[in-house]
Amino acid sequence: MSSAPTVLLTGASGVIGTALLPELSDCHVIALIHRTPVHGADELLAGDLTAPRLGLDATVYNDLVRRVDTVVHCAAVTDFSSGAEATHALNEAGTRQIVRLVADADAVLYHVSTAFVARTELTRSSLGHESGDASARPEDYLDSKRAGEQVVRSSGVPAVIIRPSVVIGDSRTGEISAFQGMHGMLTGLLRGMLPLVPLPPASPVDFVSQDVVAATIGALVRARRRDGEVWVTAGAHAPSTGRVLQLVSEAASEVGLEVAVPRTVGPEMVDRLIRPVFIANLHPRARRRFDDMLAMTALFAGARPFPSSLGEPGLPPHPGSLGTESALRATVLHLAQARRLGRRFAEQVPA
Repeated sequence: MSSAPTVLLTGASGVIGTALLPELSDCHVIALIHRTPVHGADELLAGDLTAPRLGLDATVYNDLVRRVDTVVHCAAVTDFSSGAEATHALNEAGTRQIVRLVADADAVLYHVSTAFVARTELTRSSLGHESGDASARPEDYLDSKRAGEQVVRSSGVPAVIIRPSVVIGDSRTGEISAFQGMHGMLTGLLRGMLPLVPLPPASPVDFVSQDVVAATIGALVRARRRDGEVWVTAGAHAPSTGRVLQLVSEAASEVGLEVAVPRTVGPEMVDRLIRPVFIANLHPRARRRFDDMLAMTALFAGARPFPSSLGEPGLPPHPGSLGTESALRATVLHLAQARRLGRRFAEQVPA
């Protein structure tokens, strides 16, 4: 293996992939792309994760196998509304194709999963609750990610499984390549559209900034780590639901938004009273939006904190409570600017 690894990166246009590319500047990076070109990679290679040989002809595939010694697999369907078939096609079957390439190349795999594989029992379906009109089905996503991990473990290839929690924007700027699930919740809070949040106030809300995830993967690649599981989470430092709502309200006030802190309500009261009495009579679109929120927040309700590997030898330091809260503030401010919410940004002309 040369001093500078040759890395095949999947999902380079995604949230983690775009943050990771600068971290791998000392490597030769080949980005496997499907439709979306990316900047920052040394080479772009068009392929298909769900096809044999990644959709490459034999000559190109064999050349790739000869050159690559490290594979970072970030590509995944993360949309909870994509459906079981599409989710498993990439998150499980796509991982099978990547594992075959890793074996052919005698390479090391860094497989990005999710910390929420540890909470499959908290989906509403697992808890015996109806999903209502929700289009979000976290169980499909979590089942596919657990299956993807099993593909990696049973393959016998040298591999590190990386489990980030909810990924938010850069810890300093809040910038992110695409707004994701938590950003939708934050937008609803900033716009005063969430009079209540279906979570107990003490439930920990675990999130981590994209640069911390990227720095962790970069450290693993440079250390040539070949096995184990790495949890990239806030862990015991995850703020409570009540604290998150307070922090969002405080950040909102900085940009001239007066956001009332919503009421927090446990899932039991939601199912027994709020949903049948109040939500059932809403417009279908509003009802679906509430049920989607209910489906997603179920993964946090009363949950134990995740483990965290941050701060362990060779890995980035843990940002701690202050760093975690500061990262959330940066994300909220960036979101407000992008959405032109608040007096500070309302008069700005979009770039």
